[in-house]
Amino acid sequence: MATDRFVKRRNGVLRKLKAVGADALLVTNFTNVTYLTGFSGDDSFLLVSRDATVLISDGRYETQIADECPGLDVHIRPQKIGIVAAAAKIAARAKISNLGFESNSTTVDESEGLRTALKSAELVPVSGLVEELRLCKDASEVAALREAVTQAEKGFEVLKATLRGDQTELQVAHDLEHSMRSFGATGSSFAPIVAVGAHAALPHATPRRVLISDADFVLVDWGADGPTGYKSDLTRVLVTGKISAKLEKIYRVVLNAQLAGIRNVRPGARCCDVDAAARKVIEDAGFGKKFNHGLGHGLGLDIHEGPRLNSMTEMELKPGMVVTVEPGIYLPGWGGVRIEDDVLVTKDGHDVLTSSPKKFDDIVLS
Repeated sequence: MATDRFVKRRNGVLRKLKAVGADALLVTNFTNVTYLTGFSGDDSFLLVSRDATVLISDGRYETQIADECPGLDVHIRPQKIGIVAAAAKIAARAKISNLGFESNSTTVDESEGLRTALKSAELVPVSGLVEELRLCKDASEVAALREAVTQAEKGFEVLKATLRGDQTELQVAHDLEHSMRSFGATGSSFAPIVAVGAHAALPHATPRRVLISDADFVLVDWGADGPTGYKSDLTRVLVTGKISAKLEKIYRVVLNAQLAGIRNVRPGARCCDVDAAARKVIEDAGFGKKFNHGLGHGLGLDIHEGPRLNSMTEMELKPGMVVTVEPGIYLPGWGGVRIEDDVLVTKDGHDVLTSSPKKFDDIVLS
């Protein structure tokens, strides 16, 4: 049952609390609240302790919480009482002496409000406790990620079939989101990047009112936000005009780098070593300084979460982790090439969740 899944996750929090010297954890990151309860709204905190687990929200969400979180203790605060004061009142009632709070999401004002209201309790800043639990996805999460991948890829197939030179980057981005919604997504997992020609040299380019026909290729970075909040993230380059030798050369280097990175995704592999495997291909081709970001990142309820595939992260990959593998080469004034797929770490290797074609011949539309 879904309820059992969330109980198991909250029990995981309880097991970690002792190590940080806390009796309870006040979860203030709305995504972490969703992960621990199934509640898909926001503006709500969760108090997790051995004797009491309470979702603290307001009247806007009362019916929604009853539908999404059956059996969970809920405190619906009156409008005249703020969420921090309500959380402090519940913590005091539970006689919590050491209250952990998420220091990476709780504001200074909120922590000071808790400190003032809970004079007899010690506040313990805690960072990354729930995020650590989120690193490895269970079967239901993997299924949700697969669904988001399917929605994204179906939307992209529509884009390829309907792409015209008289469309703008902005129009294509809007049409892509509409297509993903038509296949069941609640929207884009982030604002889609559609970058023509030289604009593709910006890894986080913002779509403009520039025509697709203004250059010979376009980079598209997109993803779907699935019905349960899990997200996908892909990047492809499409050739819309003349095939240049330079584009083909750079594309093949990036593709070989990506394949090298994916081959190294397996349990026990260090994140930095996976990054290095892909980066070496680009460096050997003479473009090392033009690959200016990490190889990838974790994926789940957030579009960017742990683990991070980069040169600094020594964390070892574990089964259930899902990461993007997205090397790129960016040449200011010319453009950029990035290829991105979503990869699940399995017990004996990896499973590439994404399947949108990426061989050079597959991306040529002209």
